[in-house]
Amino acid sequence: MKIMLIGHRGYIGPVAATHLTRALPGAEVHGVDANWFDGSESDPFPDAAFARQSRADVRDLGPDDFAGMDAVVALAAVSNDPIGKEFEGATAEINSEAVLGAAKAARAAGVRRFVFASSCSMYGAGSDSFRKETDTLNPLTAYARSKVATEEGLRPLATDDFMVTSLRFSTACGASPMLRLDLVLNDFVATALRTGKIEVLSDGTPWRPLIHVEDMARAIEWAVTRDGDKLIEVNVGSQDWTWQIGQLAKEVGEVLGGVAVEINTDAAPDNRSYRVDFSRFAALAPNHQPQKDFREAVEELAAQVGRIDFSGMSVRQSRFIRLNVLRDHVAGGRLDGHLRWTAGG
Repeated sequence: MKIMLIGHRGYIGPVAATHLTRALPGAEVHGVDANWFDGSESDPFPDAAFARQSRADVRDLGPDDFAGMDAVVALAAVSNDPIGKEFEGATAEINSEAVLGAAKAARAAGVRRFVFASSCSMYGAGSDSFRKETDTLNPLTAYARSKVATEEGLRPLATDDFMVTSLRFSTACGASPMLRLDLVLNDFVATALRTGKIEVLSDGTPWRPLIHVEDMARAIEWAVTRDGDKLIEVNVGSQDWTWQIGQLAKEVGEVLGGVAVEINTDAAPDNRSYRVDFSRFAALAPNHQPQKDFREAVEELAAQVGRIDFSGMSVRQSRFIRLNVLRDHVAGGRLDGHLRWTAGG
């Protein structure tokens, strides 16, 4: 089986490729990425997991790029709300228009399975009820709106010969060779180690489902091998990994040996609060459910952060915050305002 990961040099890609090559004997994983980011020198990128890697912008991919592939996994994205706010145009171009263009090109090339890394953030401001796939979406940010637009555009492309799976992932977390620290659990662990405390910038009440990056890879394995419906949109995560942000901070602090937690009780309300129903994913993929232990995940991440040289910078000033890297590329003239490489990039 030949699998193409679009955006393979992001946070999920190296973990997914490593898992796929182990779980699917004989699988050949290919990667294409714009190469905006560098990884952690202490945790090398798993080049050996890839049969081939290439540098290209997802906005420029055509049918020839997907020739011979059995499955395509679209991971490429402007990856969070702060970047989406600052680069709203690029967010729509990349996360939606370009991914839909890649899906059409993949279908024209004869690819049989297309997997889209979607997001539970589309539910936006939730209620006390657990959000199901059939519930009304309420995207509050450019990032979330881009995910909604992509799912809407993928639906009419799905056929019996072009199976589409939109994995509505919970908030990612955990160790990765392409580490990000602009994710809530990762931020808590890193700031605890660097400052001796965890600062919760919100009032701590919003609900958020989380999923470890290794469990994301298990879901991707299911999606590239599944049979059945030509189109599936499904929430991916578990109730056991759903927390209010303040409680999550306290549990991280306990695992790390009693680190103090400071919650900004005067913060403006964060409307990005939602609990999600994962029963459909449990029924569809019983052999690919999340398995990661919370304590193990925190300890592994702490070990990785402990190996990193931050060169005197705080966590939120570092290159492990995606917005910092993109701002630096734009300021240096390497990327333009639409996040395309320039002649000097």
